[in-house]
Amino acid sequence: MTDFGLVRPPVLAGAALLRDEPLRQDTGRQKEGWATARVLLVDEEGRSPVLWGPPVDRSSAGEVPGAADRVDDTGAVPGVDDAGGGPRLWTRAASEVAGSPPADALLLGEADGVAYWAVRGGREQAAAGDEVRWLNLFSVGAELGGRDAALLAAAVALLNWHGRALFCARDGSPTRLANAGWARVCEAQHHEEYPRTDPAVICLVHDGADRMLLGRHRAWPAGRFSVLAGFVEAGESLEACVAREIGEEVGLDVTDIRYLGSQAWPFPRSLMLGFHAVADPAQPLRLDEAEISEALWVTRDEVRQALARGDDWAAADDPPATGTPPIRLPGRMSIARTMIDSWSAAG
Repeated sequence: MTDFGLVRPPVLAGAALLRDEPLRQDTGRQKEGWATARVLLVDEEGRSPVLWGPPVDRSSAGEVPGAADRVDDTGAVPGVDDAGGGPRLWTRAASEVAGSPPADALLLGEADGVAYWAVRGGREQAAAGDEVRWLNLFSVGAELGGRDAALLAAAVALLNWHGRALFCARDGSPTRLANAGWARVCEAQHHEEYPRTDPAVICLVHDGADRMLLGRHRAWPAGRFSVLAGFVEAGESLEACVAREIGEEVGLDVTDIRYLGSQAWPFPRSLMLGFHAVADPAQPLRLDEAEISEALWVTRDEVRQALARGDDWAAADDPPATGTPPIRLPGRMSIARTMIDSWSAAG
């Protein structure tokens, strides 16, 4: 078995938002659509308001402060995603935030004819009750619906970039926001800069049969493992990066490098490009101890046992007092987990 595909799209790979380039430059349309737009708040720690539980309807609107006055024609409360009973982002009506798009508001995109914007803000701007929890993308991303996951990923990525692009890379002059948050323009020479995305490869190495390689970063606690990853260098192809990173990190030569899929990873601004490749388990492992503290070949049955124990990496933060801690794999928000699940199911 030298080839397989992903059993599902990665969590942050969805295209649930319409990224409307002309709208970003059309201030007239932006103002016109502001009356029905929604605003997502993201605080300085990257957290947004999230509501858990079943969708709110007319019969239960009184459970949410102020909701009874905001129920729409379908019985849903604006600001709460009405798909399913899991966590949903709490957004505010744009008209409650300001009379028109604020200068620092970022246009994330459109979904179901509604424009969604993001701004920096905390609890005092949310106008939400105690039932709303403030959570970051790491902790809630895998549980959100496709639209909300796309909204939060875009908001976090854009806000991270704006926080790091306050000065022009060419002349050092201050920059100002443009194109509804999708560009910055320097004050001195009017150079335009656009949101940065740093490509990184992530590769599941296997033997073409029943074994795959797991690695543990030196900063991770005992028992926490994943597949190998690294950033693409200037002038380098993705496949060359895969071969180089695997060779540098664990000393293996890989063949049959094949693409699987990609996922946004806005921590702070990466794009993870997933591959799998074949290596020989008989080749000695040579670890780059500056990055990798442990690497091991595991069987498909061992991977399935680890998956059955649960997908919470946090469980590895409290290893047993004695003995070897169990293998813990990445959570469902990471493309690494999608890749591991797919390889496990392929045999």
